[in-house]
Amino acid sequence: MVRAAILSAVGAPLEIAGIELPEPGPGRVRVRLAAAGVCHSDLSLSNGTMRIPLPAVLGHEGAGTVVSVGEGVTHVAPGDGVVLNWAPSCGTCPACALGEVWLCDSALAGAAGVHARTADGTDLHPGLNVGAFAEETVVAANCVLPLPAGVPLTDAALLGCAVLTGYGAVHHAARVREGESVVVLGVGGVGLAVLQSARIAGAGPVIAVDVSPEKEALARAAGATEYVVASDTTAKDIRRLTGGRGADVAVECVGRAATIRTAWDSTRRGGRTTVVGIGGKDQQVTFNALELFHWGRTLSGCVYGNSDPSKDLPVLAEHIRAGRFDLSALVTERIGLDGIPAAFENMLAGRGGRALVVF
Repeated sequence: MVRAAILSAVGAPLEIAGIELPEPGPGRVRVRLAAAGVCHSDLSLSNGTMRIPLPAVLGHEGAGTVVSVGEGVTHVAPGDGVVLNWAPSCGTCPACALGEVWLCDSALAGAAGVHARTADGTDLHPGLNVGAFAEETVVAANCVLPLPAGVPLTDAALLGCAVLTGYGAVHHAARVREGESVVVLGVGGVGLAVLQSARIAGAGPVIAVDVSPEKEALARAAGATEYVVASDTTAKDIRRLTGGRGADVAVECVGRAATIRTAWDSTRRGGRTTVVGIGGKDQQVTFNALELFHWGRTLSGCVYGNSDPSKDLPVLAEHIRAGRFDLSALVTERIGLDGIPAAFENMLAGRGGRALVVF
């Protein structure tokens, strides 16, 4: 038996209980978790904004050590450090054939399977494929990526979602160029990764926006050169900080209609807005036809940073080893499994960066 955080129904409190994991069969890997990040997507799963089969073990951002492997697994072995990949690509669907592996048709197919069982025999699903809110997990082989050399195992959990998403939002989705001005709306775990990635890209100025004045020091440490407390005048404040034009690029990390609209309004004529935050289907963003023509702006979504983890992890590892990207700077709290509900409350209240469950 291993301890895990179980969501039994939408809106229900998480239950910390023992679960029974099977031994890894062919093409499967058993991993002992070192750490798991508490991501806003986990909150979205718990409150029904995103739907998954239930009951389930939540948690999708994690890293740990391989315990055992099933037949046919050759890219990792017992004792290896690994990063969990919650959205593995199949390599054969139309999206994968186009090189858009982040849009793989089968990326979440594993979430419908039986992952483990409770002590009374109830079937459990693996959240977003990996069930990382547990001391151990068993996943498909393509859900584990070898941990790059020189990257601390515990903090490496953040590579599994926040960092790949933030880095990819800057370098793949928005394609930020050196010298471009960037505004980042929402300074949580992903927002902090976006700020560090914008700094790596050579952007400037880099403007952070959040509802909390207390996050200014956190944002500036991550690379923000300016900080704006969100208000009704945010778009005007951004234009003032960018010579009256607006930012070249806005990255929205909140997932609310009002914030997306503010991000759009904060960019210059011809600017680019990339939406990273996951909003509910009731969040409607509206534009009139004339402004679409006049402003010539681009609005685009961003899934998992439009990243290919197998290619991006080695690049990120080099930035980490060189001191250009600081994983620990994203973490504002280290907790146990019992601390996840409080971490959810902190996210709802706009407090802190990334909470990290450390096993």
